[in-house]
Amino acid sequence: MIVSPGNGMYPPRLQAIAALFAGLDESARRELLIHFAAGVGRFAPQPGEDFAFEDTRLDAECTDKVGIHLSLQDGCRFRVSLGPEVQTLTRALAAIFCEGLAGVSAEEVLALPESCITEIAGTTLVKLRSRSAAYILRRMKAAAAAAISVQPGI
Repeated sequence: MIVSPGNGMYPPRLQAIAALFAGLDESARRELLIHFAAGVGRFAPQPGEDFAFEDTRLDAECTDKVGIHLSLQDGCRFRVSLGPEVQTLTRALAAIFCEGLAGVSAEEVLALPESCITEIAGTTLVKLRSRSAAYILRRMKAAAAAAISVQPGI
């Protein structure tokens, strides 16, 4: 039986990404995560971009500074700035969430269950990196909550 990841609970773009990971063994899952991590640079903030919310800091859950930049043009659009020591899993999840959450409402970001991380990254890797696995999603949710407080209904 094939089970759809998220059971339709994820926004469509994130659902499509989660489907890429469904059924992969740990080795193939890691290779796909490395692929996403390598592409995170395309989600870096660009000169001239305006953001409704920006927060760059170093937290205990991460090995280097992480910046979350949220634009509210056509729904939520996340950009990330990551220090050179940020782990591969965090880089991969940042790219996945930037791509998978593009254009969704802030409420959809807040409603996303942390279980999606295990569905994407796999149980083994999430257990090994439990401190950092949910970090990027928590930061994105905090940005979405801040955006709602300033601009309800986005």
